Amino acid sequence: MNKLFLLLSFLMGVVVLSSNFLVQFPVNKYGLSEILTYGAFSYPVAFLITDLANRSFGKNVAKKIVYLGFSLGIGFTVLFSTDFADYISIRIAVGSGVAFLSAQLLDVQIFDKLRNKKKWFIAPLTSSLIGSTVDTFLFFSISFYGTGVSWITLSFGDLAVKIFVAIIMLIPFRLLIKTFKPI
Repeated sequence: MNKLFLLLSFLMGVVVLSSNFLVQFPVNKYGLSEILTYGAFSYPVAFLITDLANRSFGKNVAKKIVYLGFSLGIGFTVLFSTDFADYISIRIAVGSGVAFLSAQLLDVQIFDKLRNKKKWFIAPLTSSLIGSTVDTFLFFSISFYGTGVSWITLSFGDLAVKIFVAIIMLIPFRLLIKTFKPI
């Protein structure tokens, strides 16, 4: 369990770093620059990690992975992508932290409550959709409110992609649940 715990925590940290970095870049194709950033594509992987950990180790260990992954991710963000002279960069770091912890811990609780449903996809899909919604609106409002960035439009575009990716993440979840034995 220790190697898997550390691997999942590290991967969570990488997802946080990637998402914090990529959210700074709008998708400049197909007229999406006002409604979507690249961070929307990487962040839903965090829910896959949390749900696999929750399924395998239970909610208490999943919470530890969230906290350790968060700590690593914020550490990575500070080292690699935060410009302390840039007010927006600091707000992104704070918004990311608040949104990430709130959404991931909510995901852990929801998944735990739904884990015994007959349909295997109910727990990961429901927890990811609710967590993604909370994360998106907390992150964008904290990071960009009052900055002139069209954060409401960006948040809806971001959420649409997160919902799509959450559905796609059901495929690796289904494939990996054979490896991650339930508690």
